[in-house]
Order: sequence, then C-alpha cells, then structure tokens
Amino acid sequence: MTHSDMPSLPDHRSCRGLTGITVQHLPRDGSLGRVRKYRKGSEIWQPADVADRMFFLELGQVAIIACDAEGREFTMRVVQAGEPFGELCFCSVTDSRRHSFSRALADSRVVEISHEDLYTFLQSNRPALIALTYTFCVRLSAAEERVDALMHRGAEGRLGRVLVSLTTGRGADPNATEAVLRIKHNELAQMAAMNRSHVTVTLGKFRKEGLVNYRRGRPLIVNTQKLMAYLQMDFPK
Repeated sequence: MTHSDMPSLPDHRSCRGLTGITVQHLPRDGSLGRVRKYRKGSEIWQPADVADRMFFLELGQVAIIACDAEGREFTMRVVQAGEPFGELCFCSVTDSRRHSFSRALADSRVVEISHEDLYTFLQSNRPALIALTYTFCVRLSAAEERVDALMHRGAEGRLGRVLVSLTTGRGADPNATEAVLRIKHNELAQMAAMNRSHVTVTLGKFRKEGLVNYRRGRPLIVNTQKLMAYLQMDFPK
C-alpha cells in the first residue's frame, strides 16, 4: 500500500481545549448513583442485560468486549480510571440490550447511574453535558479509526494503526515523541482482531525498526511519530 492509498489520520487539534466527561464531573457528596466493587475477571454486564445505566470507573481497569459467532472475544475498548463507559444507554430504545460484555481487568470500583438520574443531572449541569457530548465525539472518532485499522489486511498496517489510535487519543500530548501503553499482547490481539503470536511477531518487527520498545514486565513504549511515518511506507507483501 502506498502513501496515496492510505487514508489520512484524523487531526483533533481544533478540539484540544475540550475535555470528556469523567468521574470528577459527578457530585462529590455521592448523591448521584451508587458505588459497586468488582473483582478482577468479574463481569459488569452481559450481552442480554438491558442498556439502562451508565458507569464511571473510579479505580481499576475495565474492558468492553464483543464476541463473534464462534464465541471468540474482541476487545473494543479498555476503560481507565476516571472514564465513563456504557454511554450507549443514551442511544438505546426501550428494552435495548447491551450485546457485549464489560469485564473488570483488575479489582475495580465503579459508580453506576441510571439513565433517568443521569439525564436529569445533565439537564441542570451544562459543563457535564458539554463534556459528555465531547466524549461521544471522541469515541465515534475512535470507532472510525478502529474500522479503518481493521480494513488493512496486513498485520503491520492493522496493528500499527491500532497503536496510533491508542497513543493519540484524548489527553495525549500532540508534541510528544513517545507514548507509554500499559497493555498486554493478548489485549492488543483482541483489539486488532489478530492472534497473540501474530501480534508478538509484528511487535518484534516494529522493535527492530525502532518504532516500539518493550521488555517483559514493562510497559510498551511507542514512538508515535516514527510509527506514523512508517505507516505511510510501502508494506512488504
């Protein structure tokens, strides 16, 4: 694939001054929602659950997971502390189901808020409403980037664009040369729709090119600028 064939990466510089909604937007007195704790590996929702509430992660890490017809799991997003998830309850019709899993990747503490209570809160809190709108925009953009990444059949193009998406998301420094990702090879495999061994081999190629650096038990360091330049090159057949 040549430079002219490669879709351009999105530019979010015009909205750098905005921020997404976080747990910090919620009332400090605990009057909105209820706190629930989940042990590592436990499920916060299942596909048949009704999409009638939204969640904010106070502590821990959570994955949003989809399954194909054969039961294989694919990680759609990893939620970090402070971030919301389950926001599609605002897009659901009556009795709509989740059609996905939400699983705690570590011991986690979550604020659970019903759709009705959050809707009432947003009507009287304009900053939170604006922040939620921005969150929807960022996640829509991220979803489009994931679709773009999965359109590339080559392992390097697919995994490379997933890494770029992860390192240039909300809160990223646009001038930073490197970014640190605390993500495992199997999680990257699910996000790129690849098997784990293929991800490991491809990351090994990236490391030889100086695009990433990692060691066992250490986070993955991505040289985003070099990787973005590399993605514009002709990929080996």
